Amino acid sequence: MDQLDLEIEEWRTFVEQSPAVDGRDLEELEDHLRAQIADLTEVGLSPDEALLVAVKRMGTVDELSREFAREHSARLWRQLVISDSGEQEQSDSRWLEALVFAVAAAAAIQVARIAAGFPTEQASWLLRNASLFVVPFLAGYFARRRRLTLRQSLGMAVPFLIAAVVINVYPFVEGGSTELLVATHLPVVLWFVVAYPYMSGVLRSHERRMDFVRFTGEWFIYYVLIALGGGVLMALTAFILDPTGVDSERVIDWVLPPAAAGAVIVAAWLVESKKQVIENMAPVLTMLFTPLFAVMLVASIVVYLVTGLGNAFDRDLLGVFDALLVVVLGLVLYGISARDPSTPPSWMDRIQLVAVVSALVLDVIVLGAMIARIGELGFTPNRTAALGLNVLLLVSLAGTAWLSARFISGHGTIHRLETWQTSYLPVFGVWAAAVVVVLPPLFSFM
Repeated sequence: MDQLDLEIEEWRTFVEQSPAVDGRDLEELEDHLRAQIADLTEVGLSPDEALLVAVKRMGTVDELSREFAREHSARLWRQLVISDSGEQEQSDSRWLEALVFAVAAAAAIQVARIAAGFPTEQASWLLRNASLFVVPFLAGYFARRRRLTLRQSLGMAVPFLIAAVVINVYPFVEGGSTELLVATHLPVVLWFVVAYPYMSGVLRSHERRMDFVRFTGEWFIYYVLIALGGGVLMALTAFILDPTGVDSERVIDWVLPPAAAGAVIVAAWLVESKKQVIENMAPVLTMLFTPLFAVMLVASIVVYLVTGLGNAFDRDLLGVFDALLVVVLGLVLYGISARDPSTPPSWMDRIQLVAVVSALVLDVIVLGAMIARIGELGFTPNRTAALGLNVLLLVSLAGTAWLSARFISGHGTIHRLETWQTSYLPVFGVWAAAVVVVLPPLFSFM
């Protein structure tokens, strides 16, 4: 079976999901599709190009075929582009450009540390401003790679300027809860800003949003790998320097923060230049971790329900479970982004649904404990931020569970699930911005 037949077989599998299409209809549609491809190849189109155009035309015949065209054409177009220009892209990977931005980010964070009193002391403003010394360089890197116009670049810079003014004008109590919340939520806000140059300024495109979700997961993988390798390197360096009497801890103090800042851009460059490799890695990681998380979540729910520990959550444990729910949501998003939208539901989709439903139940338990804690002790900045996050996670997980169940049962499509996820994600960015801008004055910057 040649490549064209494989592509047509994918189309058949996708269209067969429709209960309104029987075997005879499918045969007629396939005959019509092949006739269109034959006509297009006769006028000079390659088989891949002919399939792309023919499937688009078939979209006027059947709603499900139109959806296949929408999902499949983006991937096919990417394959066509890679086949034509992949070698040139690899030979000219723009590593020097990425290196310049990485060095700039490393230098910015190091200068900021020295200005904050390093190595004798560290001013509190450095913590809440740390992401502002790194993320703008990542945004600038993508603005240059995507060749944004001057107007687009200036528009991209506005959120960074607003954030810089707000967090440095607010009279935070040093070491207070709101200052720590700003330090942890501001990177989330700025990451959503990075989406603008990454998507070339096209914010309303569902496909571009899903690409950014995929990039985020892949960037995280590469960054963790870089961090692990860097940790081993620093440990070996410490052992080597120990007999010389050199203070290896001081060396690490000087090297680690700028290296971590530069790695943000290096990881992004790796994702951009090694897309084909990471696309093979994504399904493997999803297949490995989704079942493990599903088992762990189910076991946690059973233990807490049987032992009656649902109301025993303290602040630290609530934070751990919130982090777990975020990781599960991220794993689901990454799994959806790595999935071939033309394939029917599989056992992995069912395991993913188990993980989502389990996370949803766990979120309800945590939310109940949190509301009880607030009712007993009142609102604080941390409790307010955590409550808002849990409510958002509850809505996101509920929508994901519902649409996943419909897809598995044959009453929905993966495209609807992807659209829900990419449309809801900005809500998390809005909430993070509210924590940064609104929450501190509400609690007197304490």
